[in-house]
Amino acid sequence: MDRKQFLKHLGIGALSMSSLSAFNKFTGELGEQDVLMPALFIGHGSPMNGILDNSFSQAWKKLGKDLPTPKAVLVISAHWLTKGTAVTAMDFPKTIHDFGGFPQELFDVKYPAPGDKILAEETKKLIKSTDVVLDHDWGLDHGAWTVVRHIFPDANIPVLQLSIDYSKPAQYHYDMAKELMALRKKGVLIIGSGNMVHNLRMVDWRNLDKENYGYDWAIEMHELFKTKILDNDHKALINYSALSKSAALAIPTPDHYYPLMYALGLQAKNETPAFFNDSLVAGSLNMTSVLYS
Repeated sequence: MDRKQFLKHLGIGALSMSSLSAFNKFTGELGEQDVLMPALFIGHGSPMNGILDNSFSQAWKKLGKDLPTPKAVLVISAHWLTKGTAVTAMDFPKTIHDFGGFPQELFDVKYPAPGDKILAEETKKLIKSTDVVLDHDWGLDHGAWTVVRHIFPDANIPVLQLSIDYSKPAQYHYDMAKELMALRKKGVLIIGSGNMVHNLRMVDWRNLDKENYGYDWAIEMHELFKTKILDNDHKALINYSALSKSAALAIPTPDHYYPLMYALGLQAKNETPAFFNDSLVAGSLNMTSVLYS
């Protein structure tokens, strides 16, 4: 589906012989497609968005109806930070409730999507810049499942996570994304999940429900980020701290910003960004999300 259509609607080691056969079957079934699977950056915001019926979750549900059905989903979440890079490689990743202080209803949610060991091997193979660990312990954290359960509520599409090497700078993650481009050609939907503006210490708890509300510095960075994205000025976005003094407030730590680097790095030459959920929240957060298709 192209951008116009969207806008209209809105460990490690050698493979065994059996695994090698399955790997060849997987890559053969995927094959290279004439049209790239879309790539996304999604502002995920509060874990409560995973169970609430609001404008944000409604937009995610609409994505599920408007996007072509992927063969698998790969999520780069702000909530899996590692030294080095890992990809989930279990048959059924667990649902991780990596938060506290929320209603029991949220902790009761399980998202039983399958994993895909063969896709994990393919992802490892594609990334040449570092040795990727095949992880069997993590699962799907709330940066992944709170979003994906709205997009694909039947949980019948394999979902994997790729960790963020938190010891590396933005440029490293942008470059790694380019190594993953082949997955877009094989029907894999890649989602970076974080928030461009994300300062929890400065959240205005009195105005949580106020629509599109941000501090002056948040509004400044919100608009700057969108301008640079529309201009395809990836260099400026990689060097975000030089954009403005307000960047230090918008991105006090880069964990929620790094997932954007993956969407930017996956942009194809003929693609232009489309924004959705373009809103400021609680003064110091934004939910602005970007589609490349």
